[in-house]
Amino acid sequence: MKTEKDFIYEIKGPVLFLLFLISLTAIVTGYRYYRHTQENPQFCLSCHLMKEAYKTWQKSEHSDIVCQTCHRLSLLEQNRLLIAFVAGKKSVKETHGRQKPWQACKECHFSEIEQGAITDSKTFGHARHVFTKKINCSECHTGDMHEFKPESNACKKCHQDRLVHGLGMEGLQCLNCHTFTKEPTDKLVSEKRCLSCHDIPRTGVMSALRCFDCHKPHGIIKLKGSDCLGRCHSHELEVGQHRLHMEKAKVDCLYCHRAHTWRVGRDMALKICTKCHAYKEPSRFVF
Repeated sequence: MKTEKDFIYEIKGPVLFLLFLISLTAIVTGYRYYRHTQENPQFCLSCHLMKEAYKTWQKSEHSDIVCQTCHRLSLLEQNRLLIAFVAGKKSVKETHGRQKPWQACKECHFSEIEQGAITDSKTFGHARHVFTKKINCSECHTGDMHEFKPESNACKKCHQDRLVHGLGMEGLQCLNCHTFTKEPTDKLVSEKRCLSCHDIPRTGVMSALRCFDCHKPHGIIKLKGSDCLGRCHSHELEVGQHRLHMEKAKVDCLYCHRAHTWRVGRDMALKICTKCHAYKEPSRFVF
């Protein structure tokens, strides 16, 4: 007759095998669940708040990157959210939504923000702001529903001593003129940017000057005659009839010398000179 000891001995093998299968199944299931939570964007949809965010991600430039690459959770945070979900809590404090993603930017975009690159996205500007100034990506980029365009008012946070633009350009943003190029800071604004909006003659008198030699977008952008005299033409009062017109008649330089054409030719003289006196050839003015 079999004793209890014999019975236990007989079923020991099958029981151990069954426990092994259960353990193996649990490990495989747990691993598959872990992979699902870490690598499958569908896991994010288990939260009822993620539907709109999920749709914008699918249409964004980051659609080839799974959510969990940027929206990371520690093991403790994962369990906390899991318990909250099972318990039916509608909200729980978390950081993977709008805080953690910004920490992952540099891992993918390091080459784009290092100094010495050769494209507009790989720039000196990013290098200076991110590495030198230690400014976080979120300070300048919006990150609104998977759109990461630069925030138009972000520059004002640090550059409070600068007017956004001069008279006539109030509607523009900083990045309409300033580009994060590979060049050092004194070349961050290209004159081509000015000429893309302003149809200015590039031949003739003073065409060799840069726009910024006269116009100061963060200061005086619309010049007066006194600016011309103070910067370059301080001797003009002693030439020809300039003193007579400027001091006695109170005629401003720019009344006769129209911006970007400058020379007072016959056609212009017939329009402006004859308002005060009989016409005289412009070439005789200097005598």
